[in-house]
Amino acid sequence: MIRIGDKNFEEFLGESEILSCVRTLAKRIDDDYTNKELLILGILNGAFLFVADLTRHMTLDPEISFVKFASYEGTSSSGKVNDLIGLHEDLRGKHVLVVEDIVDSGRTLLHIQELLKDKGTASIEVATLFFKPDAYQQKIPLRYIGAEIPNHFVVGYGMDYMGKGRNLTGLYQLRS
Repeated sequence: MIRIGDKNFEEFLGESEILSCVRTLAKRIDDDYTNKELLILGILNGAFLFVADLTRHMTLDPEISFVKFASYEGTSSSGKVNDLIGLHEDLRGKHVLVVEDIVDSGRTLLHIQELLKDKGTASIEVATLFFKPDAYQQKIPLRYIGAEIPNHFVVGYGMDYMGKGRNLTGLYQLRS
């Protein structure tokens, strides 16, 4: 058990399990995007570790960019998505892979889809390391899923509680 701020968390997935998921996703993406112009669009802040590890395990050399949105307040979603750092790349003709650390309600994905819809992309797909199917409220297909997890608040491997815990190598679940 670890304590972050005023909350206790217990390990849910260890570092080796997470990296196994990352390697599997990297191989699938390599296979699917061979000979294609790929742009990985990471969603900050949470996906920075995932994007780094994912691209280090890929044989492709994709272009990498990031956008930043905010939708969480403490341990729950605020219900709205705010743009903090926007997209400035020319996406015409590129295959865009939106990379999320975790997909729960899907509001951020819906927001991204709206931002990308008129950019002339060759394709838009989604990769997420963790997916909470019980919380998902959208119809946007998720092409690459590392692991499905229960609908509990988690920290670690890039995800935080009140700005802390991102550096944890495992995934920790809020203890009830």
